Amino acid sequence: MRKACIDVGSNSLLLLVEERTDSGWRTLQDCSTVTALGEGVKQTGVLAPEAMQRTLSVLKSYFELAKSLNCDEIHAAGTMAVRMAQNQVEFLELAAKQQTPISVLSGEDEARLGLESVIFDPLFAGQTKIAVIDPGGQSTEITLAERTQNTYKTVFSHSFPIGTLGIRSNFMPSAKPNAEERFRAMLEADQFSEVSKSAKVFANDGPLTAVVLGASATNLASIELQLTNWEPERVHGYILSFTQISQLFDRLCSLDDAGRACLHGIEPGRERTIHIGALIIERALFALGAKECVVSVRGWRYALLERGLHP
Repeated sequence: MRKACIDVGSNSLLLLVEERTDSGWRTLQDCSTVTALGEGVKQTGVLAPEAMQRTLSVLKSYFELAKSLNCDEIHAAGTMAVRMAQNQVEFLELAAKQQTPISVLSGEDEARLGLESVIFDPLFAGQTKIAVIDPGGQSTEITLAERTQNTYKTVFSHSFPIGTLGIRSNFMPSAKPNAEERFRAMLEADQFSEVSKSAKVFANDGPLTAVVLGASATNLASIELQLTNWEPERVHGYILSFTQISQLFDRLCSLDDAGRACLHGIEPGRERTIHIGALIIERALFALGAKECVVSVRGWRYALLERGLHP
């Protein structure tokens, strides 16, 4: 049995292909492409025609790749950019017309699946109290949960309308943002303070493990490791301290898009938003009162695929 799940994100598309074996799921393909589907959607309310075409082209190639790998099931799901777009129906109809149908996840589903991708990851089997941070192009999900034997109890879960593309467009438009832009972006990201009270009470009985999903975290880890090729086994479980992330934010803001694109470890197309990803993670950790975070290469697509391709 082989299955494929495609995350149609606000900033990138991610394809996961896994095969069911006697010992569990085995990854055959895990790749991503930046298409910036959600760029400008907060200002205009719609997905731009060029962004839709870029995304649909990559989506079609991902379906073809999954079929070439003999997948029994292929499922694609859109997130915040698709949820908020006034022309959502048009985009979904275009996808269906090219025989690459897309469903749409709610913010609640996205947060829950992101949590499940961590809770059921053997790497975190020994962690009781978990905070999952999932920054995206137009939203960031933060979930607090406590493990109870083979299941978990959610203490706090919210999808915040804060993402790297939204902040780039509205608060830090310059390639090399100045102090005023950084300050305005920080104030926007500090909406995460809503989680602070819950996190403080939650952490009273024991240490909290903060786990960050998504490309911002994996790219920051790759930059720190100065990887010249994608090495998920080195990135998965990599620990980034609050201080490291703050320093990375300052360093990345001192460069322009072209300068960031030259860094070892950065994914092509991520140079426009990686510094903002660092800021979002930093402010989320601040709200949680966490001194560090663990990077996970497993996003919600893993949970969706492994639980049956249905949210």
